[in-house]
This record gives sequence, C-alpha cells and structure tokens, in this order.
Amino acid sequence: MAQNSGQEKTEQATPKRRKDARKEGNVFQSRDVSTVAVLIGVFFLAMFFFPYLYKQMRLYMVWLLERSVTDGESLLSAHLAWETTVVFLKCALPLLGAALLFGILGHGVQTRFNISFRSVRPKWSKLNPLTGMKRLFSMKNVVELAKNMIKIAILLTLLGKVLSDSLTPIARMMDMGLLASAGSMLQLVFNLVMRVCMVFAVIAFFDFLYQRWEYEKGLRMTKQEVKDEFKQTEGNPQIKGRIRQIQRQMAMSRMMQKVPQADVIIRNPTHVAVALKYDPQRHRAPVVVAKGVDEAALRIVKTGEEHGVYITENKPLARALYGACKLDQEIPAELYGAVAEILVYLYKLRQ
Repeated sequence: MAQNSGQEKTEQATPKRRKDARKEGNVFQSRDVSTVAVLIGVFFLAMFFFPYLYKQMRLYMVWLLERSVTDGESLLSAHLAWETTVVFLKCALPLLGAALLFGILGHGVQTRFNISFRSVRPKWSKLNPLTGMKRLFSMKNVVELAKNMIKIAILLTLLGKVLSDSLTPIARMMDMGLLASAGSMLQLVFNLVMRVCMVFAVIAFFDFLYQRWEYEKGLRMTKQEVKDEFKQTEGNPQIKGRIRQIQRQMAMSRMMQKVPQADVIIRNPTHVAVALKYDPQRHRAPVVVAKGVDEAALRIVKTGEEHGVYITENKPLARALYGACKLDQEIPAELYGAVAEILVYLYKLRQ
C-alpha cells in the first residue's frame, strides 16, 4: 500500500519516473553479477599470467636463498623489505588492476555507467534508530542474508567434495617431486575455483532476475501518481509546444506521403498548393489529400514533380480549395465545375 495516498502501486513506472530515479542514483544492479565478473576475470587472468607470476616468485626465492648463504645479516635489513615489496607489487598489481577494471565494467554495464552524487549525500533520516531497525530487518536484508548463507554452504560443500575426491591424488603427491606435486596442487586449486565460478554464475543469474523484479517493484506508481505526473508534464508550456511541434511534423509527413497518389495539384503559383485525388468507386467527388501554403506548398509541388503528378496554376481555384476544404474530405459542390474541367482535361491528356 502507498504510504501517502493509501492506493496500491499497480502501475508501471513512467519514463519520467525512471529518469528521476537515475538522477537520484537509484539504478538497477546486481552485486553478485559484479562479483562474479571480478572472480572469473581475475581467475582467467591469473591462469594467463601464471608463467610470469611463477618466474617472479622463483627469482625471489633464488635471491632469498642465495642471500641467506652468502650474507645472512642482509636479510634483516631494509633491503629485504624493499625486494619483498617490489615482488609483491609485480605479482599483485596486475591482478588488483584487473579486479578493479572488471568491477567497474560489471557495475557500469548494469547501470549504463550512471554517475550520481545525490546518493552519497548525507541523509539525517538514516540516523534515526527506528528507521535503522526497519532497514536491518527488511525483506531485502533477509534475502541478502539467505543468499550469503547459501553461498557459504555451497562453498563448503564444494570444498569438501573436492577434498574427498582428491584424497588419493594428494596422497600420491608424497611420492612426486617438488615441481610435480606443486603442479598437481595448483590443478586441484584451479578445479575448485572453476567450480566455484560456475556455481556463483548461476546464483548471480537468479540474483539478477530477483534484483530486476525488486527494482521494478520499487518504481511502481499509484494511479493517482500517474495522473499527477501527467498533469504536471502536460502543464509545462515548453513540453506542450514541443508536443504540438512533433504532432505537426508527423501530420506533415503523413500528408506528403499521399502527394504521389494525387491526380492533380492546383497551385497559386508558389503561395498555395492543393493536391486532389478522385476515385469514383470510393468517393462522389475529388478528395483533398494534401494542402499547404508557402514552404509547405513548395514541398507539395516539388514532391508532385518528382512523382509525375500533373500540376496546374489556377489562383482563384487554389485559394478557394485551400480555404473551403479540409484534408481527406471531398471538395464542396460549388467547386465541382471548376475542378471537373481540370480533371477532364487531364484524362484527355492521359489518353
């Protein structure tokens, strides 16, 4: 139920409501989708850069072992801390940069890169303990808690399944060399991460659908809100003027599409133009399919010339037709004679 009007929010959000929501920073997004994008992106990047990471760690371990033998005291100096920091940055920065990039893309694609600072403005209502308690036990937070518990349960189940299936391979590692056992362990880790990515992708898909439904539900409006918005929008002179302009353009476009179908265009000679079509099987008299003055008249004449419509100049008749006739209506009886003479002449020319 709506809090103010007591009406149910049954109406879909209008374009203006959606636009205002975006300005306020209220946009649709699923955090799980962004998380999965980061997880999968970093995982495959780590696989791609694994030779590089292995090389850096190997060089560091070789350097560390050599120093421990030749100059053990240097390991306690700032030089060790510097070398460790450099190696860490070489290994971590590509992955951290990728995580940041995939996170931005995952968020931006969903929100169409909407940027709004209104959502980060301080709201004193958030300091209200009662409001905070309501948010804490809201349905949204309950759903988020349930999702997190499901994720933990799935993660623990996958971990237990992988470990139980890998007991024999892990035991065999005791008889392997160092590199072979390390490779087998990495393969187990990659298999586990791959399964986690696949499961979390499925969860993210259903979370995407749920968040979309929740977002649309939050934007719904009451019938009264739709009426008030319509009155407010239609009452704006600029918007009303723009609507009238669009309507005139659409009417002009429809009218110009009928000009090629006309039998004759009567002009005066540049200020007024009227296009007539006569179909004896449908109408008792010729019908005005297009008319206009000044620029519109020139467009009618130009379109008629391009499509081979017969054009004649008759100033009194053109003015009379323009003033007395409406679009898609038959000409008045008092103009039958003058128009008939033109049509008879036209039919003789065509024969």
